[in-house]
Amino acid sequence: MSSNTLRQKRQTSDQDPLLHFAGAVGKVTGGTLLGMTMLISSVFAGGLVGLAISFRNLPDVRVLRSYAPTETTHIYDIKGKLIASLHGEANREVVPLDKISPHLKRAVIAIEDSHFYQHHGVNPGAVVRALRANWSEGRTVEGGSTLTMQLVKNLFLNPKQAFSRKLAESVLSMRVEQIFTKDQILEMYLNQVYWGHNTYGAETAAQSYFGKSAADLTLAESTMMAGLIQAPENLSPFVNLKAAKQRQQEVLNRMVDLKWITASEASEALKQPIKFGKITSFQTSQIPYLTEATVQELTRKFGRDAVLKGGMRVQTTIDTKFQRMAEDVVKAGHESLLAQGVYADQMALVAVDPRTHFVKAMVGGVDYRKSQYNRAIQALRQPGSAFKPFVYYAAFASGKYSPDSTVDDSPVGYPDGYEMYYPQNYDGSFSGPISIRHALAVSRNVPAVKLGQEVGLNKVIDICRTLGIRSPIEPVVSLPLGAVDLTPLEMAGAFATFASNGWYSETTFIVQVTDSSGNVLLDNTPKPQLVLDPWAAAALNSTLQSVIESGTATSAALDRPAAGKTGTTSSERDIWFVGYVPQLATAVWVGNDDYSPIGYGATGGTYVAPIWRNFMQRALQGVPVENFRPASDFPRPQ
Repeated sequence: MSSNTLRQKRQTSDQDPLLHFAGAVGKVTGGTLLGMTMLISSVFAGGLVGLAISFRNLPDVRVLRSYAPTETTHIYDIKGKLIASLHGEANREVVPLDKISPHLKRAVIAIEDSHFYQHHGVNPGAVVRALRANWSEGRTVEGGSTLTMQLVKNLFLNPKQAFSRKLAESVLSMRVEQIFTKDQILEMYLNQVYWGHNTYGAETAAQSYFGKSAADLTLAESTMMAGLIQAPENLSPFVNLKAAKQRQQEVLNRMVDLKWITASEASEALKQPIKFGKITSFQTSQIPYLTEATVQELTRKFGRDAVLKGGMRVQTTIDTKFQRMAEDVVKAGHESLLAQGVYADQMALVAVDPRTHFVKAMVGGVDYRKSQYNRAIQALRQPGSAFKPFVYYAAFASGKYSPDSTVDDSPVGYPDGYEMYYPQNYDGSFSGPISIRHALAVSRNVPAVKLGQEVGLNKVIDICRTLGIRSPIEPVVSLPLGAVDLTPLEMAGAFATFASNGWYSETTFIVQVTDSSGNVLLDNTPKPQLVLDPWAAAALNSTLQSVIESGTATSAALDRPAAGKTGTTSSERDIWFVGYVPQLATAVWVGNDDYSPIGYGATGGTYVAPIWRNFMQRALQGVPVENFRPASDFPRPQ
């Protein structure tokens, strides 16, 4: 073929993006997985014909030059007081491409679209690889989108994964590439892309994550930031530093594979300490921990775009004054712990109404200004003996045990992998035959392990799932002693179901969501379901009252009937108290973010129970005293 013919074909292709795209796909698919390719090609061709008919009806990509933010979402407390406003993309500062670090530009291109400067808006090879992978899996497992396609999708198209949408996305991408230069497209992309925590654009994200301008980002910072694009909230270093570092390494490895950096440069960047900034998106929030938790719950139900751009009106379950009281208790409690020589840098508190499962207060840390990590909903920590009530409830629900039943507190061993596991009590002694009530009141470990084996650990796990606990749980022999990682929110929500004698609703931060016109989008009016055996729940409530009356948590005693359980892990890394009255269940956790020991002899009963008591006394002022229903009110399970 002559050079003139080649030039003529290239000019024709550049002038007609549909022909260019169809021809490129045909070239790439030729001779590979013939049966599948023929089917894909036929569907693809049909789609192109359909799109060609309505080609002139596609959006005008030139509006990218005057893109405007969408409607703001407002979050209120339960009494209608404004807590925060989510401005969508308003939290964005546009900067020219030459004000963005070359490291960040290369890192983003490397991990998102390494052929960006070679294709014309669509990378046919990547599209076909994605089609193959998705065809093989029967679902969307690979995207194949270029940076241009991502830009078009975010601004013009419904995110629904549909073939027609992908075709429209491809055509619009080629239109963009005809109108704008590659550098202009990259500049728009880097200023528009979402980086997590309601930050849009490279400049805003750089200021939030690293406290510096996008122009000054190092290779280490740039590769971590580029890695966030795939899943900004899940990979955020503010939420999961380990995941962020793993993703950073993937970006660095990709840059090495492309020979854009050397292996030694990648290794040095991976080892470089990074000084993080702070989340800036909700600085104006009245209750920032609550705002982030509410946004997470909204995002799970509606998707990120709807939350940030949809003009929602969100009524939360929190009373601002009640929340402030909880924050004051946490601050004073932390100061008291330090004064007593307990070396704990953080604390979390969650209070849930057992009648509605509405979260009434949630404190994710001692000081949000110093740490935005929300330990109430994100920190997975071992509950220690605070897990035992799940085992004892299972025993009561089996019909074989009551609070007065006898269990033998004596040495025992169980196979655990290739070794034997011999549970020990906290003081190293054994008490012989004792009642279940006394065993739980004074938190003996051996009886709990024996009961776990008797009722079956999978049954205990099933009960946890029934109570709304979603964190991973393995049926290890030591599970009854709290060998599992749970959040304070999960513990408070589960104990709230005990407090209500087995009536469960999904724990939530949200009462109702409407659009800006008042149309109801979400109504969380409680619809309680009886998920526990009432007799077994009442028996557990009675037994857990003994923990406060005569057991390990006498320092939690109130002026009314209350039940609860202390928790202390090995090496004193986590200490808890989770307790309740019929109107309120509260979990309090104390520990260090780096899992270092709090101090020798630090227990939940000694140090956390008094903080719980202080909160409950203030929270229940003016609330009538209410007794737990006795087990005699219900038939015993057979």
